[in-house]
Amino acid sequence: MADDSKSSTPWLAFLVGGLIVAVAVIAFVIYSGGGLSRPHLPSNVEVDVNLPKVPPIPDAPRLPNAPIPTPK
Repeated sequence: MADDSKSSTPWLAFLVGGLIVAVAVIAFVIYSGGGLSRPHLPSNVEVDVNLPKVPPIPDAPRLPNAPIPTPK
């Protein structure tokens, strides 16, 4: 008969069970909105940014008038 005293099955079951519990705890913390106490931040924040006026763009140079073709 085989000697079952050196089997690693109980330790493997314990390790897998611990991993399942750890994943369950992490999932609970994530899906419950963080689970950790966080400071309450204001929901409305007003931001006022005063930007300087942009200088006007100078007029582009005009193209010269096209010469009128002479009839042949």
